[in-house]
Amino acid sequence: MTELHQAAAAGDCDLVEELLKNNQCDPNQRDLDWNHKTPLHWAAAKGQTEIVRLLVESGGRPCLRTDNGWTAAHFAAEAGRLGVLRLLHALHAPVDKQDISGDRPIRLAEMYGHEDCVRFLQIAEVESEAYRQSAVQKGLSWDETDEEWEDRQKENGIDFKK
Repeated sequence: MTELHQAAAAGDCDLVEELLKNNQCDPNQRDLDWNHKTPLHWAAAKGQTEIVRLLVESGGRPCLRTDNGWTAAHFAAEAGRLGVLRLLHALHAPVDKQDISGDRPIRLAEMYGHEDCVRFLQIAEVESEAYRQSAVQKGLSWDETDEEWEDRQKENGIDFKK
């Protein structure tokens, strides 16, 4: 776990900002000991909205997945972090991707009883799909695919589409 991972998990916004400003850490570095979590995964799980914003503004990719296919939105939904989900959606981060078990963030919010997150994600999923279609029609690039994760799935003989 890098210093940036630790600062994001601990909610140390000042240290995260300093590390990112000085290019001391890669905001997309995966922690192999923690199922390929990035600092963004940690910040989303802990509800650190400002740190999520800092990481994304510094090149953190919300589409990156852990070993089991969780994005930052999965962690936020599991923990009931509505503010993080709202921010991720506003930044056009994927909030509707399926993990390796087929669960989307909305399913995790349902399982853990986070009704406010469920209501939000019901709308956000529709809006995300509409944005995705609009982006394709306009020829806009949209960072929603974790190529490294998909390659690992193929290597393991898993044909994962979503």
